[in-house]
Amino acid sequence: LGSLGLMPSACIGPDKAYYEPSHGSAPDIAGKGIANPSACMLSAAMMLEWLGENEAAKLIEAAVLKVLVEGKTLTPDLKGKANTKEFAVAVAAAL
Repeated sequence: LGSLGLMPSACIGPDKAYYEPSHGSAPDIAGKGIANPSACMLSAAMMLEWLGENEAAKLIEAAVLKVLVEGKTLTPDLKGKANTKEFAVAVAAAL
């Protein structure tokens, strides 16, 4: 159903929070342009929501979902052929 590249995460304290993709480093694919940036984008959306920027968060979430559902610009972990930049450009266009 996907990969860790789809899962955002957050550590939220009483006053501060930080957001990051749930996956760790992936030195085996570093520099190859094949990482799925969805988790990074969705982590940013979670951060925006925490900051009260709900509309911006919803726009990012919707754009990522649109690209994933369309299935035209998927990264290799999702059985696609797009590279990281192509996926990111598709999400930006969906915004």
